[in-house]
Parts: sequence; structure tokens; C-alpha cells
Amino acid sequence: MPKQVAPPRFLRISEVVDRIGVSRPTIYRWVAAGEFPKQIQLGANSVVWLESSVTEWMEKQIRGA
Repeated sequence: MPKQVAPPRFLRISEVVDRIGVSRPTIYRWVAAGEFPKQIQLGANSVVWLESSVTEWMEKQIRGA
């Protein structure tokens, strides 16, 4: 039986903050410093993060990479 792959999912900043447990300014500071995945611009006032990128970043933090 073939393995089903979940479609990509976007996370809004509030979801990223909830998952990571740090403030919104900290997320944006880490992005600017290249320490966190960059956001994806959807519109003039709308940005999201790819869930898989955030999860991968979390796993790297757990491994101590």
C-alpha cells in the first residue's frame, strides 16, 4: 500500500508562536538573523511559514544541531 503524503500546510505567526513558545518579535529577529525559516509572503499584509520547515527547525533544535 503506498504511503500517503500530507499536503503542505501554512502556519500563521500566531500558530508559529504557539508551537515554538517564544514571542512574535523573537521569531522575526531569528528570521532576520538567519536562525529560523523565512516567512512566505502571501499578500501585502499576509505572511505564513511552511509547517514542514518549522517542524524541521524544531527537530534540529532537539538534536542540538
